[in-house]
Amino acid sequence: METQALEFFKRIIETPSPSGYERPAQEIVRQYAASFSDEVTTDVHGNVMAVRNPGARLRVMLAGHCDQIGFLVRYIDNDGFLYLQAIGGWDPQIVVGQKMTVWTAEGPLAGVIARKPLHLLSEEERKQVAKLRDLWVDIGAKDQADAAARVRVGDPVTLELRYRELLNERASGPGMDDKTGLWIVFEALRRAGLGQLKCALYAVSTVQEEIGLRGSKTSAYRINPYIGIAVDVCHASDSPSIEKKHEGDIALDKGPVIYRGPNMNPRLVERLIEAAKAREIPYQLAGYGPASSTDANAIQITRAGVAAGLIGVPNRYMHSPVETVSLRDLDRAADLLAAFALALEGHEDLTP
Repeated sequence: METQALEFFKRIIETPSPSGYERPAQEIVRQYAASFSDEVTTDVHGNVMAVRNPGARLRVMLAGHCDQIGFLVRYIDNDGFLYLQAIGGWDPQIVVGQKMTVWTAEGPLAGVIARKPLHLLSEEERKQVAKLRDLWVDIGAKDQADAAARVRVGDPVTLELRYRELLNERASGPGMDDKTGLWIVFEALRRAGLGQLKCALYAVSTVQEEIGLRGSKTSAYRINPYIGIAVDVCHASDSPSIEKKHEGDIALDKGPVIYRGPNMNPRLVERLIEAAKAREIPYQLAGYGPASSTDANAIQITRAGVAAGLIGVPNRYMHSPVETVSLRDLDRAADLLAAFALALEGHEDLTP
């Protein structure tokens, strides 16, 4: 991964973007995309759309969602403790004891999320699973007035955002879902721009995927693509306790995942596989029967329908503080999408 591209990835991982509060990360995306795009626009919903060769007849949309799961402040009690409402899907067990950041109008405010210490739990309480409504954030406030002078109800809250490099070109941190997909689609746009594009290629950093695929619906309607490919994380099954016979055989470092199933146009899928083989890019196959819970779902049924595809990035420990991916998989996914776009002639018919 090139140094400049890696720095962009680190910056967006360490920038807050809970659903509905994506603006800080989207500003970084806009600045980065401006250096290699013909046009960069932002709609009223907050989606950032960059395009190369915008005048071409064939429009291709690559989408990665900017938003991550998070929280917002729902209540400040008399003692100055903050109670939260989830934005997106959380396992409350994961957040107990975590370092948190409250993103206030005056800047980030450190806090910790906690519950009653083990020593003070009754026998019955020890058997109970922690619930988010029973957890609180301690920012060190003296009382409600002290907290309210700094924090407003509705302020977003995230885990401490930190990018950590692991062995073998792997990286961990909150928000890999789906800053990885965001990085891939913009890097694919940059790499494809080094060749001769015969299509209008859009990279879109979509908003509010985690709460209903909202940004992909509005951005796809605006762009009106013939081809739309979403890039999102998927469950890696190469860690303990995950059954491959239920989740598929998906591993880190073996390349991006090309999905097959009703949500994916079959002729588009074959073109993606052909592009991977032509460039000798390692890839994995996965099947998914229902409508996917990704932007590919919304893109497919936009307007009169779109030839949709879905690329997965193998991810361990999804929706946790320690989501873990392979940087090599990200690089390969960007190469795959750039190769696919450059192979298009501009008059494709992907009617099944």
